[in-house]
Amino acid sequence: MKTLTQSPTDPAFVQDPYPFYAAARAQGQLHHWQDFGMAAAFGHSAVHMLLRDRRFGREVPEELRKPGPAHLAPFLAAEAHSMLEAEPPRHTRLRRLVLRAFTSRAIAALEPGLRELCHQLIDAFPQQPFDLLDAYCTQVPVITICRLLGVPEAMAPQLLDWSHRMVAMYQAARTEETEHAAAQAAQAFADFLRGYIDERRSDPRDDLITRLIAAEEEGDTLSTDELVGTCILLLNAGHEATVHSLGNGVKTMLQQGWQPEWLAPGGIDRLVEEILRYDPPLHMFTRYAYEEAEVFGHTFQRGDKVALLLAAANRDPSALEDADRFDPARPAKVNKSFGGGLHFCVGAPLARLEMQIALPVLFARCPDLALAAAPEYSNTYHFHGLTRLLAARN
Repeated sequence: MKTLTQSPTDPAFVQDPYPFYAAARAQGQLHHWQDFGMAAAFGHSAVHMLLRDRRFGREVPEELRKPGPAHLAPFLAAEAHSMLEAEPPRHTRLRRLVLRAFTSRAIAALEPGLRELCHQLIDAFPQQPFDLLDAYCTQVPVITICRLLGVPEAMAPQLLDWSHRMVAMYQAARTEETEHAAAQAAQAFADFLRGYIDERRSDPRDDLITRLIAAEEEGDTLSTDELVGTCILLLNAGHEATVHSLGNGVKTMLQQGWQPEWLAPGGIDRLVEEILRYDPPLHMFTRYAYEEAEVFGHTFQRGDKVALLLAAANRDPSALEDADRFDPARPAKVNKSFGGGLHFCVGAPLARLEMQIALPVLFARCPDLALAAAPEYSNTYHFHGLTRLLAARN
């Protein structure tokens, strides 16, 4: 297995990681990424297989678990009850209960309000150049998540602040200051949710938190800690991914010169899948080996970590013709952006709905939208999203 070196905080890499991915794929499916100290899967075949191989998983092997630093205790407590960090049977139970409450009917019911929200946000756009990321791409998913959970929309800025500070823990540029900020945010977020869950126990509403509580009370238990961990996961993962998907997608459309047929009823589904494939919000997803396993010529030992490069797999030319070209007319066949296997993103239907509504409304209302400055990506690898998206209405 070849050893590759590429700093994930190098400015050139942050702005465009795809040449590195292409060079890595050209040398094979699997390599040792020295900067992360682990094997990394760059090819579609390897990523596809490892997402589904039950010899690998998200949960830390028992013998590798150790207490985290005291200053991170609130953050680690929230993580401990996240189904994203669990494997069967714990993952099976948590996911089943969440899906019982997070139904397709509940998601579909958000559509009229989501469409109205998009129009309201556009009504408030200023005439001068403005940050579309802040004014639209961020607001659509965070307000939608508030409505889904049943949390007051006025809490959206606070929830965003907590979420940003917690999600920063997964970035390559993480520092001790990042850790303290994440722990403080996790504590405040958990305290708020515990109080809100208590309110919903005595005053049930038609919202996700109430449905999660009902699932708990019907005999298949969710503890309060699990309810808190689930709500934090849904907000953090749900809004972060959609913000970046919308932002990256609008940027690409404006740079490429968008076509009306992309946004038509017969084209919007393909457009959304192509945006997710071409420049996804999450580039890396890690797993542990649970037993000795040979994969593409490399033997993993129990406890070894492997990085699955979702964005690299999405552009593998062996799996998709002309994979580096943005083509919303292509059949949506290859897309690892939501993961796969047991950990396929539970919020994928909601993310797709938000994009299917937000993009056509935006370009119907603002057909003359144009970039007002060159977009830049944030130094937040392994997330891939813009710092801002300065736009103007001509």
